Amino acid sequence: MKLLVLGGTIFFGRRLVEAAIACGHEVTLFNRGQHNPNLFPQAEKLRGDRDGGLEALRGRRWDAVVDTCGYVPRVVRASAELLAGSVDHYTFISSISAYADNRTLGADESAPLATLADSNTEELSGPAYGGLKALCEQVVQEVFAGRSLIVRPGLIVGSGDPTDRFTYWPQRVARGGEVLAPGRPDTNVQFIDARDLGEWTLRMTVTKAIGVFNATGPDYPLTMQNVLEACYDATGGDARFTWADSSWLVKQGAAPWSELPLFVPESPEYAGFAARNVSKAVSAGLTFRPVAETALDTLVWDTARWPDSGSPEKLMAGLAPERELELLAAWHARD
Repeated sequence: MKLLVLGGTIFFGRRLVEAAIACGHEVTLFNRGQHNPNLFPQAEKLRGDRDGGLEALRGRRWDAVVDTCGYVPRVVRASAELLAGSVDHYTFISSISAYADNRTLGADESAPLATLADSNTEELSGPAYGGLKALCEQVVQEVFAGRSLIVRPGLIVGSGDPTDRFTYWPQRVARGGEVLAPGRPDTNVQFIDARDLGEWTLRMTVTKAIGVFNATGPDYPLTMQNVLEACYDATGGDARFTWADSSWLVKQGAAPWSELPLFVPESPEYAGFAARNVSKAVSAGLTFRPVAETALDTLVWDTARWPDSGSPEKLMAGLAPERELELLAAWHARD
């Protein structure tokens, strides 16, 4: 297959391209060349900017395109319309943030999508992100009617993650000692290894599958306790977990998702946040490697980043050591 990838050098896009090259596909990357430009010397590289700099794509033909970095409807429309006559199939990587809310346990792909009060906004931060992703989906489905695949992942994890939203846990457990564990041990958790998502997305694109698929996971109940135990099994050490109440953590100002990755406060509005229905994608062949494997691979990658000692203060997410000690002391001292 002749495959065009918009993006392709950061995290998920990188894993997708690795899978495509390993399978022998002819890959072309289109991006600005600002991140990892020396990756994939065997792939063709076209330089340009999705916002007004698409000239390198004109007059070419590919079997399929995977859009890994579409966030603004106007920009997505420009690439989709330019490629409509020269590409047979369009895969768009969206997000479960495209849904209107997270209140329903087990919601599937038919759940209502987010809307924007101002459809012209291009502000990616904050609540507009999901509405913009939903509008991007609609653009792709309009331009590539009957020829598009919409993939809605949740949290993507693994080696190369620039957000560190999972990396914190294997690193923290590997350091050992008393570990602050947020909320209840049986709290639902969903995420997907970037390699699993990349390999499945490639298979779906090669077969030119159409439709919308939730692609978070896994395909079995996963809890916060399962995740921390998997990190322990993968990394060893002497870590021991102290579970702190969700409402107490909120009162202490512990920031969900950033200071405490994977943690979401117990509230009706978040009841289905980590409980999306992924059965459609599973039926279409989506599989999930063991969490312990993801944890170990992530730790190996993270350790290589900080060969001096493994520096928790450099992570983009997670509790600083002194902040964790402060919270643990306050938890033990509570009335």
